[in-house]
Amino acid sequence: MLAGFVLLLVLTAVDGEKVCSHQDVLNHLNLTRHNELYSLTRPVLDFRQPTNVTLDILLYAILEVVKNDQTFVPYFWKFMRWDNQYISWNQSDFCGIEKIYVPTEMLWKPDFTIEEMIAKDRAPPSPLLTIFSNGTVLVQNDQVLIITCRMHVHKFPFDTQSCNISFKSFIHSVEEMKVFCSTSSKEVTKESRELMRTQYEWLFQNMTVTSKIVNTFGFDQDLIIFTIYMKRRSILYIVNFLLPILFFLCLDLASFLISDGGGEKLSFKVTVLLAITVLQLILNDILPSSSNRIPLIAVYCIGVFTLMLLSLLETILVMYLIRRDLAPQDSETDEGRSPREDKQGRNNFHQCGGEEKTWNDSVCVWDVFADETPAERLQTSGSQLTEESQGLEKLSEDLRVAVKTLRLLLNSRTEDGKPGYWARKTKIINKCFFVCYAVAASLFLLLLFLNWN
Repeated sequence: MLAGFVLLLVLTAVDGEKVCSHQDVLNHLNLTRHNELYSLTRPVLDFRQPTNVTLDILLYAILEVVKNDQTFVPYFWKFMRWDNQYISWNQSDFCGIEKIYVPTEMLWKPDFTIEEMIAKDRAPPSPLLTIFSNGTVLVQNDQVLIITCRMHVHKFPFDTQSCNISFKSFIHSVEEMKVFCSTSSKEVTKESRELMRTQYEWLFQNMTVTSKIVNTFGFDQDLIIFTIYMKRRSILYIVNFLLPILFFLCLDLASFLISDGGGEKLSFKVTVLLAITVLQLILNDILPSSSNRIPLIAVYCIGVFTLMLLSLLETILVMYLIRRDLAPQDSETDEGRSPREDKQGRNNFHQCGGEEKTWNDSVCVWDVFADETPAERLQTSGSQLTEESQGLEKLSEDLRVAVKTLRLLLNSRTEDGKPGYWARKTKIINKCFFVCYAVAASLFLLLLFLNWN
């Protein structure tokens, strides 16, 4: 190796060209790991002179926005520049070397902190920094941070969120270190959009840069605030949440076409109401519990639930009034026939065509056992009568239920074919309630969507 190095020097001397290396610059500056001149204190010749630091960031990705925890996880690039007054060299003396790279621990660096940060940086720091010949030092780092961000979910899922990333020094006052941003809000937004790789649920809109002086522990400090504005992609929430609830409301409106005579309408409305309840439970897991204002989507669910609950109560009232027309007829029919008469009617014996027969609820049982003895004939007839009596009694109960159902389906019509008093009243109630229900639902949805927009 030594022979090769000597040969290179000989060739260089022969050609008349000078050979330079970065180590020559370091030797010229006396820049070593143990030189405290560069690493311990601010790099100024006069302590009364402040160090001017330029700070810029570019948003690379929006990794996550946690609504329940109200945290924001950005991935951004950070650029810091400042002047080190102890460092400079003439490029012509070192073969035109413009910049060198050294480990970050060899030089003093600004002590920036992020006020909104609640967890340690996930990205590893850059191991090297860049030093230019005029003494400018550049540090570039990638950072993945968990930042607290106040979420405003009043217009969820059509909401726009803004999260701040605020930089300031730990201990240096504005007299010791001044912080600037070299790019405007428009330039930062444009470059971040070109650099953006992933946004997940959110759509990046723009970024603003604000600089101000704050008083911390009795002394003033420069504060640079980068505000990121992003809009939620709402299409999945519309398809999976808002539209199903709207469809349930339309189904509830369509249920007014179902007859009030049976129990199908009541069971249908209860089923739809339970479906809305399940969606409300899902919504409770989506929205943060620390929101100051009630989200409009919660108002949407509660309003639809209330309308459907009123519709269910109206159905119960209508069915109760319809049964009032049927109740007197049922009691009169049941009271007009005593159990004793019913039993006697099933066990009466008559003569039919000169031969012995038994009538059991309009059924004639002929005695065909003429050759049997009276005792055998009586025993056989008794068993047959018992079986026939049980079967016909069950048939009689089924017929009574069918008659009641038929009366309900006919809207409790009286003997002359006209609806009963309460049946006529329920028709009026249904018409009035349907009109009020449709108008109230339309106005509610219109006002809600206007607030969302």
